[in-house]
Amino acid sequence: MIFGTTSTGDDVAQLTIASGDLTVSLLTWGAIVQDVRLAGIDRSLTLGSDSIADYESDMRHHGSLIGPIANRISTARVLIDGMMYELERNQDGAIHLHSGAQATHRRNWEVLASSPTEVTLRCILIDGACGLPGNREITATFAVSKPATLTLTVTGKTDAPTLMNFANHSYWNFDGTDTWDGHRLQIHADSFLPATPQNYPTGEIADVEDTAMDFRQLRQISPENPPLDNNFCLSGSRGPVRDVLTLQGSSGVGMTVATDQPGIQIYDGRDAMRPARANYEGLAIEAQGWPDAPNNPTFPSIRVTPDTPYQQTTRFSFYKSAKPPTPNA
Repeated sequence: MIFGTTSTGDDVAQLTIASGDLTVSLLTWGAIVQDVRLAGIDRSLTLGSDSIADYESDMRHHGSLIGPIANRISTARVLIDGMMYELERNQDGAIHLHSGAQATHRRNWEVLASSPTEVTLRCILIDGACGLPGNREITATFAVSKPATLTLTVTGKTDAPTLMNFANHSYWNFDGTDTWDGHRLQIHADSFLPATPQNYPTGEIADVEDTAMDFRQLRQISPENPPLDNNFCLSGSRGPVRDVLTLQGSSGVGMTVATDQPGIQIYDGRDAMRPARANYEGLAIEAQGWPDAPNNPTFPSIRVTPDTPYQQTTRFSFYKSAKPPTPNA
């Protein structure tokens, strides 16, 4: 069905997939996860909108698949095979954030395939788009399975060496409350990346032990306790799909995230308001490569080539009980 029409006249489709207890609505604009429904819960678990105009403006990051480089490049320039590429400076006039105005979350994706349980979308980036080399083909497959799991598979092909680091940027609130205050969070990470006041990594890889960033046990969180816009280091490279994070509302509704990515960014939503809504309404959870990797040689590389394409698999499993379900094998 047609969800709406963009300011430039593009029709945006909404596609709904379902299996077991889970129903998910997707938009072709930005490959957005627009609505997530768990049977028996009378609200969406993700923060969305019914207006395409919202997604073109203040909600451009809500639910979208951000790329080709999610997060920040501190210098707004990258070196690839001896060639320096200048990127859009769209934060503070100096920093490259979420790939700028040409990014994948600001494009209408093509529907390659659709079934009652699975949708595949495609986005083409020509050589030079987002300041980067390579003619690139990006696909995103969203599949739902019983009892209540959404699996996102992202692939990226290129005809020249380039950089890719995609992240789904959904915001989550499992209680339907004004903020996520009172949710509980667990992250299977022994280290994290401290950030500068401009929210890009300082370059230090810090141990979570004896810090407010120690989420190795499920514990209650609240806004600014601690402030969160940081990458948690899951591994030194892409690995097998494994459970890495649990987020649970005070209502008992929760989600376990599994991914093959080396990092996961947690953003507290302090500046991500929906129209007429409060700060901190939702918590963003972004499986990804480590941010600003091109400027930090000790970070896992985000370089891809024609022979080494991009791949990401991230799985979101939802439940409504007092404790998370047994991890998937």
